[in-house]
Amino acid sequence: MDDCAAVEQMLTTAKKVLTVLEQQAAGYTSLTIPAYLKVQLEEKRQEVTSLEARLAQLQAGKSTAATDKFPSVSTLPTFHFQSVTVDGRRREITYRQLQAQFYREDLGQGIILEMVSIPGGKFTIGSPESEQGRESREGPQREITIKPFFMGKFPITQPQWQAVMGSNPSDFKGANLPVENVTWHDAVAFCQQLSKKTGKIYRLPSEAEWEYACRARTTTPFHFGETITPEFVNYNGNYPYGNAPKWKYRKQTTPVGSFQVANSFGLYDMHGNVWEWCADPWHETYRGIPADGSVWEFGGDNSYRMLRGGSWYDFARDCRCAFRFRLAPGFRNRVRVRSFGFRVVCASSVRTRQPFSLLSLLPFPLFSIMD
Repeated sequence: MDDCAAVEQMLTTAKKVLTVLEQQAAGYTSLTIPAYLKVQLEEKRQEVTSLEARLAQLQAGKSTAATDKFPSVSTLPTFHFQSVTVDGRRREITYRQLQAQFYREDLGQGIILEMVSIPGGKFTIGSPESEQGRESREGPQREITIKPFFMGKFPITQPQWQAVMGSNPSDFKGANLPVENVTWHDAVAFCQQLSKKTGKIYRLPSEAEWEYACRARTTTPFHFGETITPEFVNYNGNYPYGNAPKWKYRKQTTPVGSFQVANSFGLYDMHGNVWEWCADPWHETYRGIPADGSVWEFGGDNSYRMLRGGSWYDFARDCRCAFRFRLAPGFRNRVRVRSFGFRVVCASSVRTRQPFSLLSLLPFPLFSIMD
């Protein structure tokens, strides 16, 4: 399926969902329409507008298709980085010098977004029942096949957000700090604006893509190994994992990449610092998850969206590769939201999604009625 056909398909689906939402809204006055329905309507209208604009560009042949502007992997530059493995007691630390391919996205005024090439492959999503701190929502484990894609080297920073959105919602202000105090809707809006600005298709990662990228071919609780320490990760060091000792609790975000260690794919800060929004709605377990790693649209609870990776505020246990955290997409709590950020992904062409029911995109109360 080429880009134009894929966008047409996505637009058709989005319009159908918008029609259903508008029919639901017709049963209320402007004063009585529920807040959740307003949010759903606004989000879907923005999606339709964005897809219509992109389709028009593709049909007009204005060279804005992702494949037209997308760099060839064979010509990409490489960067060198350091990766670390830690044993369960932090007694042995092994350093490795690695390299990865990437490209730079110029956001204007000297602001650059670095996107790392993530090779395709197979991995097992979730955690084994023997893993310390494991929850039932982390299973049952399933084998997933991931296609190559690009992912942000770091969480989106405040200058990058400012360059795309024209504002800075963060509480912890700093030139190289990750943007925080953002909802899932905010993150989606950023991706839409970034896509318009660059002509490429940027989006939030699926849960499967995020965990695959975080693990970077490891099977341990963290890509660092059996545990983490505040020497390499920003989390609440008063609550360590495994046999690691208690250590520092910084009580705020840290500059992206400041620990100067990445996983073996070349991604920094995948554990701790800020939670990272994913595209998927909530599913109680991995039963039925798409085997191709795409966003799991079908059958989920859209009143929640997923966050991964833990944050400066959280225990080490919650920073594990497999840990799953759900929240309402519009959630705003002044204490917790300061730990919510995200990073973006980009693929070389539009990926079609698994077929899904229109009802799966409707507000939560409809599921209550159906059940």
